[in-house]
Amino acid sequence: MSPLSTTIQRRLRDAASAPRPAAIVLECSYVNGLSAIRTLAAFGVPVIALDHRRQALGLRSRLAAPVVCPHPHEQPDEFGAMLAEICEVLPHGAVAFPTHDEYLVAVNRSAPTSLRLPFGPRELIEPIQAKRFQYDAAARAGVLLPATFHPADEEAAGRAAEMLRYPAVMKPSEGAGFKRQHGIPLVVAETPEELLAAYRLGAEFAPMLQEQIPGGDDCLWTVGSYVDPGGAVPGIFCGRKLLQAPAGVGTCRVGVAEWDDEAVDYARRLLHALGYHGISQVEYKRDPRDGTLRLMEVNARLWQWHSLAAACGVDLVQMAYQDAIGEPVTTRTSRAAGGRRWVALVRHVRESRREHLGLRRTLAPLRPPFSEPVLSLRDPMPGVHQVIGAMRSS
Repeated sequence: MSPLSTTIQRRLRDAASAPRPAAIVLECSYVNGLSAIRTLAAFGVPVIALDHRRQALGLRSRLAAPVVCPHPHEQPDEFGAMLAEICEVLPHGAVAFPTHDEYLVAVNRSAPTSLRLPFGPRELIEPIQAKRFQYDAAARAGVLLPATFHPADEEAAGRAAEMLRYPAVMKPSEGAGFKRQHGIPLVVAETPEELLAAYRLGAEFAPMLQEQIPGGDDCLWTVGSYVDPGGAVPGIFCGRKLLQAPAGVGTCRVGVAEWDDEAVDYARRLLHALGYHGISQVEYKRDPRDGTLRLMEVNARLWQWHSLAAACGVDLVQMAYQDAIGEPVTTRTSRAAGGRRWVALVRHVRESRREHLGLRRTLAPLRPPFSEPVLSLRDPMPGVHQVIGAMRSS
């Protein structure tokens, strides 16, 4: 039986009749994918949104053909078959935009020849998911790291736990698998005993034991870029998180465009050492003890608040699409766009209430200029869905 229903094939018909390749946004449950859908549609690209969750925000966008697909990790063969059939419907092919690691790995494994992958090289995509691999490249590039141990067994973990300052963290090198199993990205420990217990919890995911760099969410810096297959970097955005949800270990809810030459230089060197091309996010934390930037991770894909880069004139999604189909790409940076903010409003208000921030501190990020990634009069249903969901859970 065909993986594609008659209804889905009907939804793809408009994309198939367009004169240019479609874009397939893979995993659009939150703003990563929704923002990609909107920026591509604004550029005149027919968009297909794929997600294994029926309630995904991007599947409610009027700007994309919505497709509920098999889970890329749990049903890889079925996912690959559906992706192949979608591409068969599209006479001009398509360009893939994965927004989460599981989809990135799955599409890299199973992409048919007509699906352009604006990232690579393909043999690098799975190794780059491991933080140990990223950290080894950082060492070659001269990019600083938190104090980190890679214990091979529990005895070595015990020795490392005695050497670290606390609080410390157990951060799995194979983060996607650990998060899928336990629902959290890492474990914070206050004592050597707690850290050793965390090591045992993450034992099958190559756990790293690492000092926790002090400082708040506003010490976290991001460099987002597009590197073309020749190694040139036509698009660079630099910004800083201000607030996360939840605070400390969550995802961005308020960010600001802010240029930092050192962060940008580190990112260029690290991506060169990795040999990666495509869209990426390099995230650091600035250590308030000595002012140094310490690498947190590299995401070889679209990150959550990439739409702030587009609002600053650095539309990395558009650049990647143009380059993939052979159109010229104009070089841009966010150097002159400092001060523009990104606010995930519904999530920010909910977290602010939970943290008892008060009205003044909650409203402070909303002074212009700022952009909001979900609420839109042009594409209202994702925002309606998000607001209703927030009201039901409050």
